[in-house]
Amino acid sequence: SDELAERVQRLEDRLEIQQLFVDYGQHLDAGDFDAYADLFADDGEVFLGPLGRAKGRDEIKALMTATLAGQQGNTFHLITSPIVAIDGDTATSTVMWTVIGRDAVGAPVLTMLGHHRDVLTRSAVGWRFQQRKGFIDIPARYPAAQP
Repeated sequence: SDELAERVQRLEDRLEIQQLFVDYGQHLDAGDFDAYADLFADDGEVFLGPLGRAKGRDEIKALMTATLAGQQGNTFHLITSPIVAIDGDTATSTVMWTVIGRDAVGAPVLTMLGHHRDVLTRSAVGWRFQQRKGFIDIPARYPAAQP
C-alpha cells in the first residue's frame, strides 16, 4: 500500500541519516578527508567555530586536512542523541558529539562535548549535509559557530 511504502521510506531515510552522523565521526577519526567531504552536498557548507568554515567539497576537504592531518588515532568521536525532522527531500537535525582523546599515558580523556545543527538534503547518491554548524558546549571558552 502507499501508506506502507511511505512508512518504510521514512524508516530508511532516518536510518540513512543516522549513518551519516556515524560516518562523519569515523571519517574524522580515520583522517579520511575525501570520504568526509563526500558526506556533504556539492555546495554543502560547514561552520566549525574556531576551526573555520568552508563551502563545497574541495574547500571542506582542505579545511579538515589543514586542521586535523596527522591526528589519526588520537581522537574518537561519539555521536549521540540525534533529533531528526524529515520533510520530503530535506531534513533538519541536531546531534550531540563527544570527543575522547588520550592523556600522556594513553588513558581516555574527554576533550570536548558539543552539538551540530544540520540541514540535510536527499541527493542522487543519498542523504548529504547541506549545512552543518558545530557548537562546542564544553569547554565553553571556544566561541560558537557563526553563520
